[in-house]
Amino acid sequence: MKVSVLIPVYNEKKTIMDVLDLVKSVEMDKEIVLVEDCSTDGTKELLKKNFGDGEGILKVYYHDRNEGKGSAIRTAISHATGDYVIIQDGDMEYSPHEMVKLATLVEETGIEVVYGSRFLETWRSTSLAHYAVNGFLTLLTNVLFGSSLTDMETCYKMVKTDLIKKLDIKANKFELEPEITAKLLKRNIKIREVPISYRGRGYDEGKKITWRDGIDAVLALFRLRFEK
Repeated sequence: MKVSVLIPVYNEKKTIMDVLDLVKSVEMDKEIVLVEDCSTDGTKELLKKNFGDGEGILKVYYHDRNEGKGSAIRTAISHATGDYVIIQDGDMEYSPHEMVKLATLVEETGIEVVYGSRFLETWRSTSLAHYAVNGFLTLLTNVLFGSSLTDMETCYKMVKTDLIKKLDIKANKFELEPEITAKLLKRNIKIREVPISYRGRGYDEGKKITWRDGIDAVLALFRLRFEK
């Protein structure tokens, strides 16, 4: 089973090289599809200098303007050739070696979708405030769509490639996460979860998601629930 690791990158000059080294070291049949979303901190220049348009298992694509995480993921999905895709952020909040847990479950069961849950075993991987926001969005998802998830907002969503391409993702920004989940649940796709570790970073370390993105997620969930 080949996995396409999709990496959206915006202003991650300090961490992206370490993230790529870690992803490359994961013992899994994979390709890496990185989309540079027109960074302003030198990330684009760093990637062009070291990789150009890619080398080996790494493919790199560059946006001409900043469009958001959702748009970067949509670009990456269009170039994915693996059997499954999984999203890996360009920071160090998620440990790439945890992807093996998701891939192992897929290989053992043949299931189409697996999420890596940060909260299946404990909430203490992040701040109480962050956990509360994520918990509310996950609860709202469960109420609206009849699911029983513990972490809707997780970055680690491993989805069969032909399935995610059929979802016709429209999101440009962080409303990507609820859109993927809502569209899977509306198709009656079973989502399994496995526990993963997580190291939440603060805004002083470059964290980009804000309370406004939480509001966008709520609006997206209601819109997706009732649209045909």
